[in-house]
Amino acid sequence: MSLLLGIDIGTSGSKVVLIAPDGAVRAEATTEYPMQVPRPGWAEQNPEDWWQATVTSIRRVLVGTKGEDIAGVGLTGQMHGLVLLDEAGKVLRPCIMWNDQRTAAQCAEIERKAGRARLIELAGKPALTGFTAGKILWVRENEPAVYERARHVLLPKDYVRYRLTGAFAMDVADGSGTLLMDVGRRVWSDELLGLLDIPREWLPPLHESHEVVAEVSAAAAAATGLRVGTPVVAGAGDQAAQSIGTGIARPGIVSVTIGTSGVVFAATGKYAFDATGGLHAYCHAVPDTWHLMGVTLSAGGSLRWFRDALCEPEKAEAVRTGRDVYDIITELAATAPAGSDGLLFLPYLTGERTPHADPDARGVFFGLSLRHGKAHMARAVLEGVTFSLRECLDLLCGLGQSCARVRVSGGGSRSVFWRQMMADVFGVEIVEVNVTQGAAYGAALLAGVGAGFCGDVVEACDRTVRETGTTQPGPNAGAYADAYERYRALYPALVPEFRRARY
Repeated sequence: MSLLLGIDIGTSGSKVVLIAPDGAVRAEATTEYPMQVPRPGWAEQNPEDWWQATVTSIRRVLVGTKGEDIAGVGLTGQMHGLVLLDEAGKVLRPCIMWNDQRTAAQCAEIERKAGRARLIELAGKPALTGFTAGKILWVRENEPAVYERARHVLLPKDYVRYRLTGAFAMDVADGSGTLLMDVGRRVWSDELLGLLDIPREWLPPLHESHEVVAEVSAAAAAATGLRVGTPVVAGAGDQAAQSIGTGIARPGIVSVTIGTSGVVFAATGKYAFDATGGLHAYCHAVPDTWHLMGVTLSAGGSLRWFRDALCEPEKAEAVRTGRDVYDIITELAATAPAGSDGLLFLPYLTGERTPHADPDARGVFFGLSLRHGKAHMARAVLEGVTFSLRECLDLLCGLGQSCARVRVSGGGSRSVFWRQMMADVFGVEIVEVNVTQGAAYGAALLAGVGAGFCGDVVEACDRTVRETGTTQPGPNAGAYADAYERYRALYPALVPEFRRARY
């Protein structure tokens, strides 16, 4: 038993990575699944889709490998999603996802009951539509028959763990995104649960991310090819696991991750929260460590929207040539000048979280004229996402974090063009690392700690993750500085129209 498995229940698919104890990637596979949008602003998924996709991905990475060779399994995945089970462990309704915006009224009620300042002090963040607690209240108010049957609350990766092991468990990193934890003490908050009248017994036990919490069941072994009794660790939410997968296990390193969402992340050696609620505090996947985080909800998601809405020729070219369609789109974007000849894009396609906690915000192209073509629009999308991440980074720096170097990861970081844009917009050195598998890789490292291959999570990161290259700010920094100030002025000017156009 010498290999480790990391499972990532992402927004668009289940990714499984197989690694050796030295960190070498032996195999990886992703199986996609759909997202449903029953109404504007809503986002749901079927948990059964996660499980079936995970089974398929595990089977694919185990080709040529025996299940007996797997020493441990780690789990990660999209945060905040609400999975409700009945007494028999059956799913009661589709998962309400992290990017769902339906709970504004419930969030206002949470802040009224707890008090905004006390809520931020306890939970590390204000009540926003993405977090789990508001979704529980929404179901109670809008689907009382479902609520009456509910007996278990799980997050997406923890549902897959339940299917894999039959055990109910959650880690403190993912749990601190529910708005139901005392994050500083790394425990469920009896105060918040009491105020919101949410039964404590519905919530699973909390664990540190590297702790073994269950074993693969006979039924799951038959489905996946894993060995019965394979240890499964608690794991972590995708952003904490992503940070482990890029070596951010100790304070002093700032990272930017561009996936469906975009995240600015910094580890802290003690619990520290932003009293304004702009940045959010969580437990890290490392014991006695926390992290601050800012989020752009539609980062890579904005580029994916642009691809699907406006890039049929580029998609056809990708099929014809075997190239990645995003490489084709970024090459197109590079033909437009920095600043996109005045065209701006607000990436608020699913509302926004940082620094504008606003479910009503919407995506905007501003400044279109006859001089603009598709290349300008493509570049404006990339610039708008990068400007939004810059706003998150500015908040982090304002709280005293060192931001002179930023470690990047996620799909966006693979683009030389986008890395240079980040260096220019942020005005700092951008650092690449050798690991590109992200959160799934971090989950596998956590499994390695649980399996005894490393003494702790910091050691696991030091053994496997190293810096491989840097990008310095270039001559476009000046053009971006002007565009960034214009970008920052747009949201406040459009807030009244966002409120009038709720849909």
